[in-house]
Amino acid sequence: MTVGRLVTLTAGILILVSLVFAWIGSDWWLLLAAFVGANLVQSSFTGFCPAAMIYRALGAPRGGAFG
Repeated sequence: MTVGRLVTLTAGILILVSLVFAWIGSDWWLLLAAFVGANLVQSSFTGFCPAAMIYRALGAPRGGAFG
C-alpha cells in the first residue's frame, strides 16, 4: 500500500473506532474524530501530514496525495 492509501485507511479506522467508543462509552471519544477530521483539513491546505511522515519513515512506498 502507498502512503496515501495508508493515511486514508488510518483516518477511517480512527474515526470508526471513535464513533464506536462514543456509542459504547463516553461522548468524549468524539474528540478523536474531530481531531482526525481537523488534521485532514489542515493537511489538504498545507500538505503537512504527521501520519504520512511516519509511514514514509517506516518504508511505505510513496504515492497518492501524501506521497
